Amino acid sequence: MVFKQYYLGCLSQASYLIGDERTGTAAVVDPRRDVDEYLADAEALGLRIEHAILTHFHADFVAGHLELRDRAGARIHLGAGARAEYAFAPLADGARLEFGDVRLEALETPGHTPEGISLLVYDLAKDARAPQAVLTGDTLFIGDVGRPDLMASAGVSARDLAAQLYESVHTKLLGLPPATLVYPGHGAGSMCGKSLSAETVSTIGAQRRDNYALQPMSKDEFVRLITADQPEAPEYFAYDADLNRRERPTLDRALARELVPLTLAGVLAAQAAGAQVLDTRDPAEFASGHLAGSLNIGLGGRYATWAGILLAPDRPLVLVTAHGAERVSALRLGRIGFDNVLGVLADGIEAAAARPDVLRQTTRLTTAELRERLAAGGLPLVDVRFESEFGRSTIPGSVNVPLHHLRERLAAIPAGGPVLVYCQTGLRSSTAASLLELAGRADVLDLIGGIAAWELDAKTA
Repeated sequence: MVFKQYYLGCLSQASYLIGDERTGTAAVVDPRRDVDEYLADAEALGLRIEHAILTHFHADFVAGHLELRDRAGARIHLGAGARAEYAFAPLADGARLEFGDVRLEALETPGHTPEGISLLVYDLAKDARAPQAVLTGDTLFIGDVGRPDLMASAGVSARDLAAQLYESVHTKLLGLPPATLVYPGHGAGSMCGKSLSAETVSTIGAQRRDNYALQPMSKDEFVRLITADQPEAPEYFAYDADLNRRERPTLDRALARELVPLTLAGVLAAQAAGAQVLDTRDPAEFASGHLAGSLNIGLGGRYATWAGILLAPDRPLVLVTAHGAERVSALRLGRIGFDNVLGVLADGIEAAAARPDVLRQTTRLTTAELRERLAAGGLPLVDVRFESEFGRSTIPGSVNVPLHHLRERLAAIPAGGPVLVYCQTGLRSSTAASLLELAGRADVLDLIGGIAAWELDAKTA
């Protein structure tokens, strides 16, 4: 048996290739939309990807099941409770896929979503009775379970799903042998749960011991625990979950029409007509010169997640990128189904060198410069990290306005003079500075290196 985990750090997302060397057959579970890596690995291993399986309709990314269907001829499999526009083979409780020494057996494990399944993985050459592993999708994470509150817009209550989740984890999954390896769909950083571990594999026994949601408790206690204190779900989650149910253009088709070079005049015309201008360069490059009215989300951070949170999927997009980053900028938007890119500014920001009237700059301060400004009479400070981060540490005198609430809480940001924004490392604060500029705020300063640099400076002073 061939078993490989793929972990995409920027989305905290795991997918899996499972193959049988003797028959040359393989399945990919929860594929991301850019499927080249699976196809290349399968070819190198002498495998054909014949099955594409989704454990549920993902909300935080668009899966690559249609891409594998169209490029590899894979058959799509969903839980038996799923409804989709494309043809698929339903996997009811106990349904099996067998090829050579591999058996995949479905467990219906609703709770995160109604149609959710987990997959028992058997290596028949080793043990035909006990599963070697279980792929738990978003039902069970390392250190957590899937959130049950993402289906409210579809009329399914969080309490009802949490009750189903209790049965799925406490009855079905905890009934597996303790040595069964647990491979989840996400890790730390995902908004599909509230306290996910950075580990990407565990065992049923370890989770029974360490996972707060798997401790002995009644169903009512579990429901109260799991429905409390969930992070806010980004609006694009509903958009992506719906896309995963639909027949839609594949990523290759989307990129073929998106990676069109645009002149500066073309970009400005599109912007005047309502297009969003997204600058994907790093904060230092953006600060040194950018198009007025552009939003900076650098590729170095959780680019796709913040793009999904801050951009509108139904409005066209124009990209400004570093040289050579055009394709990856559009591809990573495609991972969340944002296929509305009109094109990319040809020659990058240098195309605007002769037009200083359309260029803006952002002032960035080092921690030493900030200390001087504060000692000289003060400066309003805005911490744009999440509330939980702000609660652990902050620069004294700061007000907390999390980045995802910045637009609706502009009134909380002091007006009439300079204001400094900061985050953990300087990525989110650059985005915040660009948002404030978009809102018409002048004299916004950005702290280089964020609070991490501030705290390091304090230790070495």
